[in-house]
Amino acid sequence: MKQIRIFLLSALLIFTGAAALGQGTKSAAAASGPQAQQLQQPAPTIASTVDRQISAIEKQVVEAAEAMPEDKFNFSPESLNIAGGEYQGVRTFAVQVKHVAASNYFIWSPLTGDRLPEGLKDGNGPENLKTKANIITFLKDSFALGHKATATLTTENMLQAPEHSKSPRLYLATFGVAHAYDHYGQMVEYLRMNGIVPPASRGKSD
Repeated sequence: MKQIRIFLLSALLIFTGAAALGQGTKSAAAASGPQAQQLQQPAPTIASTVDRQISAIEKQVVEAAEAMPEDKFNFSPESLNIAGGEYQGVRTFAVQVKHVAASNYFIWSPLTGDRLPEGLKDGNGPENLKTKANIITFLKDSFALGHKATATLTTENMLQAPEHSKSPRLYLATFGVAHAYDHYGQMVEYLRMNGIVPPASRGKSD
């Protein structure tokens, strides 16, 4: 009887120790899991928050531009002769893309102090950019300037106007995002008029 009690007591101690060890292992795993990684991430700032917005619209605009075939890059709805449509003189798809990029430069360069690219005189972009590859490079470079611009934002200067501008830094940074979304919507319509589903609207199986 005494041996049985000793056996039961030993088993209880072993079980308790194993449970404690298991709990400690779970705690260690939780501490290194996704939740812990989120806790370890730096706190958001004005710069990082706006930068996320730029990254989001950059992805959509660049993917939309890349989705349009080279031979359709100069498409405009005017060529469809839609009855009752008012598309005379509207921008082609290529100029829509160049306009987003050109505007990015005009809006964000005051934040960084960068000079405008050569040949950039108005909102339609440099006239010498004709190929799809060159236009998309111009577009990507303009968003790179946007990321550089947001990196200059701080809680101390975000409501101050940079040199050669009357608008606060935060307004310029976020207006670039809003403007790009406006023209992204037009790019989407141009894609659909050519039977192309915008990348952002495609399902996983598309």
